[in-house]
Amino acid sequence: GCFLLWLLPSILRARASPETRPSSPLCQQSPTKLSCKGVGLRKFPKELGQGIKYLELSNNFIQNLSGSNMPGFGQLEYLDVCFNQLEAVSATALAQLPRLRSLLLASNHLDRNYLANGEAFHLLGNIEVLDLSVNNLESHMASWYVSNLTSLRVLDLSGNTMTKLLAGTFRNSPRLRQLDLSNNYIMEIQEGAFEPLEELEVLNLALNSLHCISGFSLTQLQVLNLSYNALELFSSEEGTEPYLLRVLDLSHNRLLSFPELPRAHDLTHLNLSNNLISSLLPGSPHPREFVLLYKEMQRFNRTVHPVAALSRVADLDLSNNLLELFPFSFFHSLGSLHRLSLARNCLQEVARESVPNGTELSVHSLDLHSNALRVLPRWFFDSLPHLESMDLGSNSLQPCESWGSDQGKDLGRDFGDTCTPFYNVPGLKHLSLSKNSISRLQPHAFNRTPLLSLDLSGNRDLSMATGALGGLELSLQELSLRDNQMDEGQAALPCLGTLRVLDLSGNHLSLLPMGLSCSPLESLDIRNNSLQSLGAVRSWSHSLRVVSVAGNPWSCCSLGWLDT
Repeated sequence: GCFLLWLLPSILRARASPETRPSSPLCQQSPTKLSCKGVGLRKFPKELGQGIKYLELSNNFIQNLSGSNMPGFGQLEYLDVCFNQLEAVSATALAQLPRLRSLLLASNHLDRNYLANGEAFHLLGNIEVLDLSVNNLESHMASWYVSNLTSLRVLDLSGNTMTKLLAGTFRNSPRLRQLDLSNNYIMEIQEGAFEPLEELEVLNLALNSLHCISGFSLTQLQVLNLSYNALELFSSEEGTEPYLLRVLDLSHNRLLSFPELPRAHDLTHLNLSNNLISSLLPGSPHPREFVLLYKEMQRFNRTVHPVAALSRVADLDLSNNLLELFPFSFFHSLGSLHRLSLARNCLQEVARESVPNGTELSVHSLDLHSNALRVLPRWFFDSLPHLESMDLGSNSLQPCESWGSDQGKDLGRDFGDTCTPFYNVPGLKHLSLSKNSISRLQPHAFNRTPLLSLDLSGNRDLSMATGALGGLELSLQELSLRDNQMDEGQAALPCLGTLRVLDLSGNHLSLLPMGLSCSPLESLDIRNNSLQSLGAVRSWSHSLRVVSVAGNPWSCCSLGWLDT
């Protein structure tokens, strides 16, 4: 096999002919497109057939783009030479590409001969899309390559070795709309570097080494990615023009507090996950001693902007931070909030503060998994009338018992601070209580909460009282009791008339729960139990599509169920 792989390039070169003309049988051609991807070419084609506008030469061994007389290249609009060994680009060759709009040169060696190459690039007056990613370009090299590309709309400089963004880099590219500078080593953005880019809409600076963004003033920007940097501060410059920013990703940084955003903006998606934010309350201490480290900050008026500026945010991710309190008043100000994640924090309780009774959040999806929550009070659920999906996995919540009556609104007793009332939450459809150390599920724990899916997995030695799932008979479609180490005496299930997916794997069941016979199961997982036979499968002969049975001590004398 190794010998054949080693020999393959030689075979391909022989088939492609010494001059690597596009007539190679390994190339694929259509009326306007010629694709010679990965066919072993070592030289640029000398001519193109009539009508070819798109030329793909990626994954070859081409080192030079040169040629003084290249018939047919004047009609070329798209050229892909990614993943080659390109190190020299001649002016005579580029001069014969007057209609070229897209030039993709990723993963080559354009750090070599960059002065001559950059001079040749000055002839690309009509180029709109340029990919120079992964070429080992330093800051001054990248600046030289794009210094005269006046029509440029999309530029990719990701995966290079840039350490700073020079002030004049984009001086002659005012039409640039999308700019990717991710995966470099950028530590400094010189003042005025982005000033010429009045049409810039998407900017990617992820995976760099930025420590501070001060005086952010790109009002026309719509998408900004600053994830995976070392940011400890993000502040914007307040001006007269509103900001058009819609998506802001500040995840995987070192932010100590909530970023200071402009008052007027269209922000709908904000990702602050994987930072060091410990509080969202207005009175939380501001790290003044840290701010003084940045001299440039003295030029800006550091007034903390009101949270009302987040009125359009629909998706807020604060997972993997250091929050200990769920500040209800903070999220109440976010009137359009649809999805909220506070997973993997240090939450111990929810704080109502001075919010009046009847206050409601607009949240539809709430992720609170992997915290230290022990109780969620009744008012918390009453304040989330639109809640449809809730992940409370890996906490320490115990569901309360409900009387099970259909009369009256409040079906529960006063259990104080010992359990959480999951009953009578009429909008909730999806709930995860996995890994909460629930030892006993009380009767009618979810009564009048019409769940479609319920995850109770990972609650070791869970015991389900008779009627524990009472109230879910006509709604529940998916149920997980995986890895609970339950025997058949601990798994009492009612007749769940709509149940389609059931996971009972990782238990000690020698018999399936009796109530399952009336469920129209489509998927059943019973792996790693103590089952010897599966006679009940006949009940699902018309509905069952997938059944997983590995890891059981099946009796070879009782395999009649396999016929079904």
